[in-house]
Amino acid sequence: MNDYFVHESSYVDDNVVIGKGTRIWHFCHILSRTKIGNNCVIGQNVMIGPDVVIGNNCKIQNNVSIYKGVLLEDDVFCGPSCVFTNVINPRAFIERKNEFKNTIVRKGATIGANATIVCGNTIGRYSLIGAGAVVTHDVVDYALMVGVPARRIGWVCKCGTTLGGKDPVLICKHCGNQYIFKENTLKEIVREQE
Repeated sequence: MNDYFVHESSYVDDNVVIGKGTRIWHFCHILSRTKIGNNCVIGQNVMIGPDVVIGNNCKIQNNVSIYKGVLLEDDVFCGPSCVFTNVINPRAFIERKNEFKNTIVRKGATIGANATIVCGNTIGRYSLIGAGAVVTHDVVDYALMVGVPARRIGWVCKCGTTLGGKDPVLICKHCGNQYIFKENTLKEIVREQE
C-alpha cells in the first residue's frame, strides 16, 4: 500500500518517486524520473517532468506544468496556471532539448496565479512573485516582484507579510521577524532562543 494518494484519473509513469503524505489530484501526469517530496499537494491538471525534482511541502495549484530543468526546493507555492519555460527561443520545427535552461525556485518562495517564470533564472528564498508577473531575471531572497517584466517593489517576510518602512531594520508586523537591508538585499536577523 502506498503512503501517498494519486487520484484514479491521473497517470504516474515508471521510475517516479513520490514522498509520504503527498496528494496528487485529478487529471495529472507525472513523467518518468521525477521525484516529488513528502507532504506535497498537486492540484488538478498538473504535468510534472520528466526529470523534475519537487521538494517537501510544496503546493502546486491547478493547471501548472513543470518541465525538465525546473527544480522546486522545499515549501514552494505555485499559484493556479503559473507558467515555467525551459527554452528561450522555441520553434516547433527545431528541436532544442540540448538548449534547456535550468530554473531554480528556492525554499519558501511563492509564485502567484498566471505568473510566468522565464527559464534560466533563480527565484530567491521566501520571495513572492505577484499574480501575472513575468520574471525575466534572477530574484533575490524576500523580494516582492510585480509587473511585466517583473520588478522589485518591496520586501516580504517569511510569513508572506509585506514589510514596510525605510529603516535599515524591518520588523514584520504580523510575526515579529526582523530583517536588515544591506547592499540591495534583505537578510533575516536570527534571534537567540529565549
